Amino acid sequence: MASVTRLAGIDCGTNSIRLLIADASDGRLTDVHRETRIVRLGQGVDATGQFAPEAIERTRVALADYAGLLRVHSVERARMVATSAARDVANRDEFFAMTADVLGAVLPGTVAEVITGAEEASLSFRGAVGELSGAAAPFVVVDLGGGSTEIVVGGDAVVASYSADIGCVRLTERCLHSDPPTSDEVAAARAVVRERLDVALRVVPVERARTWVGVAGTMTTLSALAHNMATYDSAAIHLSRVPGGDLLAVCERLIGMTRAQRAALGPMHEGRADVIAGGAIVVEELARELRDRAGIDELTVSEHDILDGIVLSICD
Repeated sequence: MASVTRLAGIDCGTNSIRLLIADASDGRLTDVHRETRIVRLGQGVDATGQFAPEAIERTRVALADYAGLLRVHSVERARMVATSAARDVANRDEFFAMTADVLGAVLPGTVAEVITGAEEASLSFRGAVGELSGAAAPFVVVDLGGGSTEIVVGGDAVVASYSADIGCVRLTERCLHSDPPTSDEVAAARAVVRERLDVALRVVPVERARTWVGVAGTMTTLSALAHNMATYDSAAIHLSRVPGGDLLAVCERLIGMTRAQRAALGPMHEGRADVIAGGAIVVEELARELRDRAGIDELTVSEHDILDGIVLSICD
């Protein structure tokens, strides 16, 4: 009988910090606890080049709660990664010292590590496609975060990847200042996205892909809305499919709404309502490119993503 090891992964991005505690056996994971909190660590980073003190404190409070869960669930090993926001800031040492204090109190020596866009893409790809049939390959996996969007093409392994700095928080702070966004602001945001995608899609051969897989909060929320869910249902969202026309309709609706109208939608996380229009613009532009370049007109949404990849990376 294969042995079971209890492991944890923590993903700290621009908008959210997420935890997965899982039992690992023979390279397969069984969820014990999965949780997301919106902490907006990347608040203002695009403009100031550093973490705001209040953003670090919000993240510390959430991480302290996660550390308590690691203790309660007797986690043996953990890995915490920090992605887009932590790559660029001047005061990141302050953030990493905080994570060492909080996590080290439970698992000595554990500290957050910053990973490259390439490793982020690889971990996201591994987590996203683990349950998908090889018959659907090659896959193009899109991990749309707060500060960046990773685009990865592969089958059994990653063929090519690119990390574009067009996450939902970054795009909102840069372009979408009105409530709801004005047509000029939306046009400016689209121009930024198209410019970044033009570079990304020269590197990543999406023309080879047969199946589009979307991960992370913008994608899962769009699926919930497209399927008219009254509340967020992760089991129903996992591996759900959204036809291209339905996806574009949901995106257009969100872009035209006020923040209050978005927040009132049943599946909407309270911390996502003010930035999801930026994410919707990225998704719209990606959907059009994938339709034109690869003939793909459907999105498959996975609840398994970089978190699963992080845990799998420490059970090898």
